[in-house]
Amino acid sequence: MQNRMVGGILSLCLGVLVFSLQDPLVKAVSSGYPVTEVMAIRSIVALPILIVLVHADVGLRAILSKRFGMLTVRAFIQFTSYTMYYLAIAALPLADAVALYFMAPLFIMVLAGPYLGERVSWQTLATVLIGLFGVLVMLRPGAGLFDWAALLSLGSAALYGFSQLMARKIGDTESSTVMAFYQNGAYLVGAAVVAGAFHLAGITHAVHPSLEFLVRPWLWPTLPDFLKMAACGFVASAGMILLSQAYRMAPANRVATFEYTGILWSPLWGFLFFAEVPRSTTVIGAALIIGAGLLALSTERRKSTPPVLAAADPA
Repeated sequence: MQNRMVGGILSLCLGVLVFSLQDPLVKAVSSGYPVTEVMAIRSIVALPILIVLVHADVGLRAILSKRFGMLTVRAFIQFTSYTMYYLAIAALPLADAVALYFMAPLFIMVLAGPYLGERVSWQTLATVLIGLFGVLVMLRPGAGLFDWAALLSLGSAALYGFSQLMARKIGDTESSTVMAFYQNGAYLVGAAVVAGAFHLAGITHAVHPSLEFLVRPWLWPTLPDFLKMAACGFVASAGMILLSQAYRMAPANRVATFEYTGILWSPLWGFLFFAEVPRSTTVIGAALIIGAGLLALSTERRKSTPPVLAAADPA
């Protein structure tokens, strides 16, 4: 069991690292191409990979699920979430956007009450307040430095959290690969619809970097830029395999804590590729958000997993 636990943790950490590579790739092309084009190319590249994964996991017939409606709704919520996140990183330093996004586990814990009927303890609510205080430290309202793109990152975290609760509700019958397949389809369809809507409306320019990344018309990409966008498809597929493997090898409440290793990579990519140096308030705010998340996970783990049972988990 110990070997499986170590393997699960290593798989999760590597998966988080791989997923983090999407951020600098998207940010690198955000000044010349629209987010819809990036997502469309990413989805086209990922599609055959996901088809192979679904076939190997549960068979292609599983795509024709009786829960088609819920899978589709969840997929478009994910599309909205990731679009908002990508728009945020076009305007914010990577460290800021990612730290704000890590409010997602706290949103999940709060939303679990009204959506799943789970009891939310006062300790969990207290950790959420700590996380929100970390957000305020990062955003520094009143300091004249607030960028509304930060709200995109927070909104993205909330939508992502809700989509994960939906996954918990349908996870008894639907595999992670089928959910990823639907999500990829929503990215492709959603990107085409949004791009077409702005084209028909004649909206092609905006002042703010996030809005410009949204409404800019599609361009024929150069080979280096196309490879960056296409790489996102391979990165997403590889990350999904590693994360799925992690949660298959070890109990979720043991490995979920290591999701927070993602906060290590984004400041590094921001510094290496974009010469971004995190502000002191970013570091302090991120520490509060991560600390709150770890405290909440620890509290929920103590409540849901008695020590004796934890030691008796199957190998």
